[in-house]
Amino acid sequence: MSQTQQLTPHLMFQNGRAEEAMDFYVELFGGEVVTIARYGAETPEMNGKVMLATFVIAGLRINIMDSSMQHEFDLTPSMSMTLNCTSQEQLDQLWAALSEGGQPLMPLDDYGFGPFGWIADSYGVSWQLNYNPEPATD
Repeated sequence: MSQTQQLTPHLMFQNGRAEEAMDFYVELFGGEVVTIARYGAETPEMNGKVMLATFVIAGLRINIMDSSMQHEFDLTPSMSMTLNCTSQEQLDQLWAALSEGGQPLMPLDDYGFGPFGWIADSYGVSWQLNYNPEPATD
């Protein structure tokens, strides 16, 4: 990325699955892991887990971590990642991959503004996927 991204989404996991989720997103969206720092032996219950990592998908830097502290909150579907797909095929492929173990919040359908679906994936991250094909011109 040539320009500094001023606002960065941050995903915090309490179940030790941050690296698994990051690897899934990087593979699914064709991204890359930029940095990864791990907890060490000084935190035995977290040793080897992700203290903080940054990855890039669809040109967006995202931070991700495994929390060493338990919280009374978790990811919420009201904060979601929205992706404008470039084709119906991409929308269908992403929907299928994110659906495995996930929970549809709005099933894939045409809601009057083009194909759209909203899903919480198996990691609890909420995704809004849409495809707005260009209208035919005469």
